[in-house]
Amino acid sequence: MGLGRRLYRGEIDVDFVGRRKLWYGLSAFLLLFSLAGMIFSMSVNNGSPLNLGVEFKGGSVFSFKAPTATIEEVRATFKDEGVHESIPQTAGDRWRVTTETLTESNVTKVQKAIAADYKVPENQVDIQSIGASWGGEVSQKAWIGLGVFMLAIILYLSMAFEPKMALAAIVALVHDLVITAGVYAWSGFEVTPATLLGFLTILGYSLYDAVVVFDMIKEVTAKLGTTSKKTYTQAANDALNHTLIRSLNTSLVAILPVAAILFIGTTLLGAGTLKDLSLALFVGMVVGTYSSLCVATPLLVTLKEREPKYQAIARRLASTGGKGAKRTAAAKG
Repeated sequence: MGLGRRLYRGEIDVDFVGRRKLWYGLSAFLLLFSLAGMIFSMSVNNGSPLNLGVEFKGGSVFSFKAPTATIEEVRATFKDEGVHESIPQTAGDRWRVTTETLTESNVTKVQKAIAADYKVPENQVDIQSIGASWGGEVSQKAWIGLGVFMLAIILYLSMAFEPKMALAAIVALVHDLVITAGVYAWSGFEVTPATLLGFLTILGYSLYDAVVVFDMIKEVTAKLGTTSKKTYTQAANDALNHTLIRSLNTSLVAILPVAAILFIGTTLLGAGTLKDLSLALFVGMVVGTYSSLCVATPLLVTLKEREPKYQAIARRLASTGGKGAKRTAAAKG
């Protein structure tokens, strides 16, 4: 608590902006690692950078109750009926098995085999067939929604703050989405409509954190003038330190319940359908907190330092040996 109070009062100065090269390097590594995962995934998932669920690529889904069955037995049942690809998932005593698109006769054969192997009535084996065209329509609408969202955010931030803040926030958003997608690619987690909801939630959460920081930066830097004793870099870094505890507390409170769903719900309670949403939220919240502090703000400072007004302040302080100018010079070097 003592450390938190000191950070909030500005008694501890963490030089986030001055270490921008470190953050840029770390982000570059994470982005390259994520892109490598998606490229690798394309060789495994028939050209798709992610493991798309049946809702997107089409297929058949069988749902039935078999408390004593094992995953090997379930796979064997489907393989014996000529199914080439089956993905069994369990939630409690109920199984959900996704397969490639099957003909009506093959669906009937599999249904009868399930009923015989696990002693369940045929009418209690739920079957759902999804065409690839439906998944394509969902994907198209998701991309349209993402584009509209990005445009709305750019317009709002440009009016509420300024275009350079909007640009920094959008870059941080794309950064968060790519890294989260990379985690999905490397982990092999299935992408479902619930995953898309998680991605959309990431957008809002990441922006919330960035807006809080930018609002403080706008307030602090508005006081900078020709006689200012601080450069834009120092003023922005001070604003970032004042919002640090708020950002960390908000992130921690949001991450804890999501972590409970991801690590406890999916492993102990068998809530398999929740992992699609919770993994996206967990990774996105962690990366979003990092990007708002270490990507969006340093990028904003990099853009603002090119303005003549702030260059003049930096030159004046450099000529007088000002502390802020030294920090700016160190950051550029």
